[in-house]
Amino acid sequence: MSESGTMKSMVAVVKAHLNRRKAMAVLPAIIGFLPMPGGALFSAPLVDDCDENREFDPILKAKINYWFRHIWEYWWPMFPGVLLAIELSRLEAWQFMLLQLPMSIFAVAIGYFFLLRRISGDRGDENVRFDLATFFSVLKLASPVITAMLVYGLIRFFIPSISSLNKYLPMCIGIFLAILLLQFLHPIDQKKWRRILCHKPIYIMILLVYAVLLYGALIEGNLPDGTPLVEKIGVEIVSFGIPKTALLVLIPFICGVSTGIAIGFVGASFPIVMGLIGENPSFATLLSTTFLAFGSGYVGMIVSPVHVCLIVTNEHFKTELMDSIKKLLLPSAVLFLLNLSCYLLMKALMR
Repeated sequence: MSESGTMKSMVAVVKAHLNRRKAMAVLPAIIGFLPMPGGALFSAPLVDDCDENREFDPILKAKINYWFRHIWEYWWPMFPGVLLAIELSRLEAWQFMLLQLPMSIFAVAIGYFFLLRRISGDRGDENVRFDLATFFSVLKLASPVITAMLVYGLIRFFIPSISSLNKYLPMCIGIFLAILLLQFLHPIDQKKWRRILCHKPIYIMILLVYAVLLYGALIEGNLPDGTPLVEKIGVEIVSFGIPKTALLVLIPFICGVSTGIAIGFVGASFPIVMGLIGENPSFATLLSTTFLAFGSGYVGMIVSPVHVCLIVTNEHFKTELMDSIKKLLLPSAVLFLLNLSCYLLMKALMR
């Protein structure tokens, strides 16, 4: 989508038909659909361009860019961290996506309350309208993404037997058809295809995923006496007297802060977290544990000083990294409290 110019066209439509408050949130959110390390660097200039007269504090623009860049990372299955969480939790992709979707909604609401409200929406262009024609234009530009998700849903619903071959096969079919549609709508030449297929970060990410899966397999292995390693870890941690709920929060959170990336906190914490709930937990326990653990790791990732997106955002806006983190603590804390509240509600309803 990036190489075909689709993302550039979508950004142009948004900037032309939304006021600056909405545009400042929508632009990084659109870029956020493309999982890439340091992706906030691509959306930062777009957010900055919305403030043509330089009316707003750079640190506010940095926070808006950073926050809305990551609102999809709770459930969007194109993110390696989400796919790995699906794999390690042993949930179906659609189950994980539905489970995590409310947190994205909460993230948008919190972003509006703490950040966007401080941006005036009327920039003197009362003629800005998002009409039906514009809607269909955006729909056409987003059609590859819609195709991938729609095909996945239709296969899961009407041809569930395909998933028995491999649970990721419906998603792969959806992505393949989306690529064909994109090639038809916005043809990519051979030079760009070579650049896409030789894109080094893709292969680094594949190696990272396999390394994390290997780590997970080792963690889930047995000790010489036949005791599962995760069970031993769980027993030793519990022996310190720390409540299990606190562990489900602390382990992913610490991993999130220390790695600054979703695939990092998922890969490092989920094998241990899943070990804490036993080998055959109830479905309700599995859902609530996955929800809390991923949410805790996400918050840790957001306030991590080693998160690449946060670093490049501050570099663009010439703001201090620690100042940005301090100002992100309150909205992140509210986000975590909502995550914890939903977890406790789930536990109460599923008894």
